[in-house]
Amino acid sequence: MSKIPMTARGADKLREELKYRKGELRPKIIAAIEEARKQGDLRENAEYHAAREQHGFNEGRIQEIESKLGSAQVIDVSQMPASGRIVFGVTVDLADADSGDEMRYQIVGEDEADAKSGLISVNSPIARALIGKNEGDIVQVMTPAGARELEIVKVHYI
Repeated sequence: MSKIPMTARGADKLREELKYRKGELRPKIIAAIEEARKQGDLRENAEYHAAREQHGFNEGRIQEIESKLGSAQVIDVSQMPASGRIVFGVTVDLADADSGDEMRYQIVGEDEADAKSGLISVNSPIARALIGKNEGDIVQVMTPAGARELEIVKVHYI
């Protein structure tokens, strides 16, 4: 099985969710199933069926998280030498060559991506164009709005 890159923060978030789902949510759902069972005929018991559905969803999510953590290659960029080269996990300050607009992105794993928060997937067009480049380079990125030139202003290893 191939390793999936993930930041240390992303792995920590998954571990927290797993702990919550196993330690808090699972016992609550099991208690709800038991309570619904006591109400009688299970074929017509909506609470029982809803609790069983919730249980199935929770168990599926637990398996998904365990699988992701099991195949994760956790990369802590703060332990890397600050060479100015863009690699997975770095935070990059960019400037649009045409408009001068500045933006900041961190290159993260697929599951961690949230463009509104400045977290872009390693598989996104911008990240693919940036990987391997250095501070001061200008890269051309194809976006839905067309080609854009972005200058790499600063690379942060945080």
